[in-house]
Amino acid sequence: MIRFLKKSIIREYTFVFGLLLSACIVLISVFNLLTLGPAYMYNKQKVLLSCYRDIDSAASAGDISSDEFDRSLGEISAINNIEVLIIDADKQILKSTGKDSTMMTRRLLDFVFGGAENVNPLYESGRIKIQRTTDPRMKIEYLELWGSMENGNFILMRTPVQSMKEAAVLANTMFIRFGIIAIIAGIIFISMATKKITRPIMNLVGISEKMTRLDFSEKFVSRGNNEVDALGEHMNRLSDKLEATIEELKSANTELLRDIEKKTEIDEMRKEFLSNVSHELKTPIALIQGYAEGLKDCVNDDEESRDFYCDVITDEADRMNKLVKNLLNLNELEAGGRKVEIEHFDLMELIRNCTASMDILIKQNGISLVMPQQTSIMVWADEFKTEQVLTNYLSNAIHYASGEKTVRIGATRNGDTVRVNVFNTGEPISDEVLPNLWTKFYKADKARTREYGGSGIGLSIVKACMEAMGRDYGVENHPDGVSFWFEVDCTDSI
Repeated sequence: MIRFLKKSIIREYTFVFGLLLSACIVLISVFNLLTLGPAYMYNKQKVLLSCYRDIDSAASAGDISSDEFDRSLGEISAINNIEVLIIDADKQILKSTGKDSTMMTRRLLDFVFGGAENVNPLYESGRIKIQRTTDPRMKIEYLELWGSMENGNFILMRTPVQSMKEAAVLANTMFIRFGIIAIIAGIIFISMATKKITRPIMNLVGISEKMTRLDFSEKFVSRGNNEVDALGEHMNRLSDKLEATIEELKSANTELLRDIEKKTEIDEMRKEFLSNVSHELKTPIALIQGYAEGLKDCVNDDEESRDFYCDVITDEADRMNKLVKNLLNLNELEAGGRKVEIEHFDLMELIRNCTASMDILIKQNGISLVMPQQTSIMVWADEFKTEQVLTNYLSNAIHYASGEKTVRIGATRNGDTVRVNVFNTGEPISDEVLPNLWTKFYKADKARTREYGGSGIGLSIVKACMEAMGRDYGVENHPDGVSFWFEVDCTDSI
């Protein structure tokens, strides 16, 4: 496409310029053909008048028979291609530069006494006349000046018209030849000049074509200070502006897509959340309703049965109470309602307090607890959130421990951080389950979770707490069990 445009504009400019140049040459040639002959004729009349005045002045100032006059007359005759004849009143030839003095004398006498034929008068002033005549013998046209001189002599001056015609034809011929050369040279020049002029324009065409494909890598390189260079600079600025605008639009579009995806994800999470809450509450509500109706209908009259029914109702109500509290706690953490309060406290003391509060649960499940060896580790963290994380890790470890039923708590320093590990023996977690552990209401073993009263949101609370504090957390499989870990900033040596 660009190549076609390039050829087209060069041909168009070359054709127009060549046409204008040819028209100018033709018009000038026609003008020369029409006016050059009369112009020569007019100019020759002026030459004849000038030569006449020079001869008349020379004759009046000195002796006409002197060598100086002869030399002056010869120069005038030779330079201007003029034949001169001077006779006196007695018809005697005084001076002659022509080849046939007799014929010229007869012609002069015919002019003086009115016997000349084929005469076309052109100019008359005082003692002289200029006329265009034809020689009756040679059939040659002459431009002749005749008349009297100041000293009383008669003079005849003539120059052939044919030489003027030949000069005009030669001048027109040479002009046409040089005009053709000028046309060819002009076409070549305009073609080269057009290529030079159109090269930056074609560059701009290429840049604009790339811009239509949203490619803004190529820029116009200015080589001067003309309109094309100004256009190129404006194209560069337009390219930069478009590129920046498109990048902004892409960023905005990416953000919009991200927001849409986030909204979709939130909607899906909301639906899943409602489904999970409904599922979690459905079982205890059904149990409470069933056992309450049983009590109302007096299904069993003995006191032991009534106590069992009441214990089930109490347990299920307590389960629902814990679920609601955990949900409120998680919602508060995720919404940022509870601010992070960084405190300076002893991590080992926190671990001892957590294990002490869960001592009954540890003994009931037959857990062998292994504590870290350090007596004190001072850390910087939110003490309440750290306790929540550790409590959830310990609760999971106690309820999922199997085999040797060992739960081991470790604290390892790594630079400016301390990593706390809570390990329990048992089956490793499958790779399919690992990514979903931190999702609300996700349960790897639903039957066992229900058995110990888990709601499936404990690790979601861990995730919310750690993200609020801006620290790392995770889970690792081991050949003999699973280890959950989290990190906090430390200040003292271990």
